[in-house]
Amino acid sequence: MDFYTLLQGHAAVYLLVLTRITGLFVIAPFFGSLNIPAHIRVGVAVAFSFILFPVVDSYGPVSAPDNVFLYAAAAAGELFVGWLIGFVAYVTFSAIHFAGKVMDMQVGFAMVNVMDPTSGQQIPLIGSFLYNLAIIVFLVVNGHHMLIAALFESFQSVPMMGLSPSPNLAAFVVNLVNGVFVTGMKLAMPVTFSILLTNVGLGILARTMPQLNIFVVGLPLQIVIGMFVLSILMPFYVLFLDVLFNETYAQITTALHAIQ
Repeated sequence: MDFYTLLQGHAAVYLLVLTRITGLFVIAPFFGSLNIPAHIRVGVAVAFSFILFPVVDSYGPVSAPDNVFLYAAAAAGELFVGWLIGFVAYVTFSAIHFAGKVMDMQVGFAMVNVMDPTSGQQIPLIGSFLYNLAIIVFLVVNGHHMLIAALFESFQSVPMMGLSPSPNLAAFVVNLVNGVFVTGMKLAMPVTFSILLTNVGLGILARTMPQLNIFVVGLPLQIVIGMFVLSILMPFYVLFLDVLFNETYAQITTALHAIQ
């Protein structure tokens, strides 16, 4: 084997490593943010590939397929592995966004949307606040390090061109998406319940004082109570997010086991 053939084989394997890392950078929170210019994300992905390639090569010799179609299939598999890691983290932030949307509907901010620069979409006001808070907590607790560690461990759990999805993968994805609604409702429950009690009190007040315009009083009161409860619970939300991000790492490990 001459030097050119050896170099060509390593370049093909390096591109597969880069493809898996790119899958993470497509959808993962913070890494896939639209706030970060595309050329910077590409540069970071290339740098990560250079760092991880010697580690992957030390696990054993990896030979890229000679056939173009087999190589394309291998690249698609590597892209899926990286995408799956980022998707698990993305689902966690989707639950936070869902909780903010529920809170906005209850408080009265359902029609107030702001532009989210990280996704380029219109999102509710409280949803934007909770999402940005989650990103800050995610960085403070080294959640981005967690994703990098999960990406590194994925080369051990799922070797290069070793993707073999099991039937448990579909059940895992279903449970993961179902957890969006469960976790979102857990986050939104304190504010939702306080607004429910407020509406019950306003209903009783409307029956005892028919001359009172309950619509004029009700909406500002809901906003004040909703913001008050949210501010009181903010330290508990931060602790809940810390626990949630730790569970995310366990879910990523489960996802990798489902494609071994």
